[in-house]
Amino acid sequence: MFDHVALNVTNVETSKKFYEGALKPLGYGVVMTFEDWIGFGRDKKPQLWIVGRQPTTHGAHVALSAENRRAVDAFHLAALAAGGKDNGAPGVREDYSPTYYAAFVRDPDGNNIEVVCHAA
Repeated sequence: MFDHVALNVTNVETSKKFYEGALKPLGYGVVMTFEDWIGFGRDKKPQLWIVGRQPTTHGAHVALSAENRRAVDAFHLAALAAGGKDNGAPGVREDYSPTYYAAFVRDPDGNNIEVVCHAA
């Protein structure tokens, strides 16, 4: 359904460092930039934008797909190392489904970034 999503951030450089570190294990990186706009994705296709503009996005929930559970684990470790705050360690969320394996981290603006793998 979605082509891309944008989060308005308080500090573009701080958020850039966070997302570069957090998304690297998933194979995502900076693929496009404009003044105060940074697009993350793969293959030159930005899918997640961070934007230095008001009003700042706080409390949004963005879920990204992972190919396997190891990638979810790697995201969680990398996101914490990049300055994120733990909001749910990697694990199965049986309330969602028996194979819903996810981790949750708050970004520098308090947005809940989830990475999920649906494979068994």
